[in-house]
Amino acid sequence: MLELHDAPLAPLTTFRLGGPATRLVTATTDAEVVAAVREADADGTPLLVIGGGSNLVIGDKGFAGTALRIATSGFDLVGTTLELAAGEVWTDAVARTVEAGLAGVECLAGIPGSAGATPIQNVGAYGQEVSATITEVIAYDRRAGETVTLSNEECAFSYRHSRFKADPERYVVLRVRFALEDADGLSAPVKYAETARALGVEPGDRVPLTQARETVLELRAGKGMVLDAEDYDTWSAGSFFTNPILTDADFAVFHARVKERLGEDAVPPAYPAGEGRTKTSAAWLIDKAGFTKGYGSGPARISGKHTLALTNRGEATTEDLLALAREVVAGVREAFGVTLVNEPVMVGVGL
Repeated sequence: MLELHDAPLAPLTTFRLGGPATRLVTATTDAEVVAAVREADADGTPLLVIGGGSNLVIGDKGFAGTALRIATSGFDLVGTTLELAAGEVWTDAVARTVEAGLAGVECLAGIPGSAGATPIQNVGAYGQEVSATITEVIAYDRRAGETVTLSNEECAFSYRHSRFKADPERYVVLRVRFALEDADGLSAPVKYAETARALGVEPGDRVPLTQARETVLELRAGKGMVLDAEDYDTWSAGSFFTNPILTDADFAVFHARVKERLGEDAVPPAYPAGEGRTKTSAAWLIDKAGFTKGYGSGPARISGKHTLALTNRGEATTEDLLALAREVVAGVREAFGVTLVNEPVMVGVGL
């Protein structure tokens, strides 16, 4: 294992923000990951697990403890069964499944981060979520002190949530297993309306896998959601807020606020989210509350390509970013009575 002290963490995050860690350990095997976790737990040392760093907001003071960077590798494909080591680069893994002619994660192309992070957040985009293809997650259970295998059901997946996110101090993901589909080179049925329009097909249709992946990458790039070191719009954590899910009663109140603010003909986005619940769009709320693309005058601003991404324009601090996030949260709440919730994990800070 590589070990550094007073190590900068900002370069390990897509925001490029945050102070140093007291100690940074880079693990390249599952055994090294487990050993580092056990050592920290035995010593009572705070532990921060870092994969691709695409979903982290680290405070300017850094992290007083051990930061464990998981850099394991492993892409094991047998038939339609795929096992990924937690440290595998997710977007590269998606590309390889498409090259192999297998469907199930092609619309998750371009999402930054590591494979081990995908079950934690139940990563999803353009009509696909990893929970639809994950069969098992192998993780180190810090409470039990042993490696365990959790079935899909045991992962308790829901919208941008899982058992791992609900109990973040308990599990460290080591490997993720997927069941993909051999559809003769075709994608899974296209579910997302924007994707279908871009592909020129109807929802439910299948298209060549390569076409599906390339179209999603183009859509993401147009929103600044594909990493590019030269483009400050991609110095972000992607979507900073989750789409609110409201009860029927809360949605009725929200709908009334929309009409009051925007006029009787205004209709907010609404998607079924289970019995008695409706999901609406955080990006729409942000925009209609007055926080349009490029909003801000400081070193942290809303992306010029997508209102859901908060960005570091090159010289921001974490506090600059949080000040903008708080302004957006307060403005949306005042306008529509809906409180936005951050999607990235906060380390040493909060909204």
